[in-house]
Amino acid sequence: MSERMKKQAEKSREAARVVRSRGNEDSARRMESYADELESGRVTDVTDTVSGLISWAFRR
Repeated sequence: MSERMKKQAEKSREAARVVRSRGNEDSARRMESYADELESGRVTDVTDTVSGLISWAFRR
């Protein structure tokens, strides 16, 4: 798991705490589920690959 994904998972969990404190349990569960997916490894960080492909395409 990349640092970018770890930070996003942390932000999602923090947002879930805030949303839950405001009384919106469904949104909090969705945010925690997203954080779980990021931490599980089921999500692949391809940001650098996509960025490289875009840069290559614009050079041509």
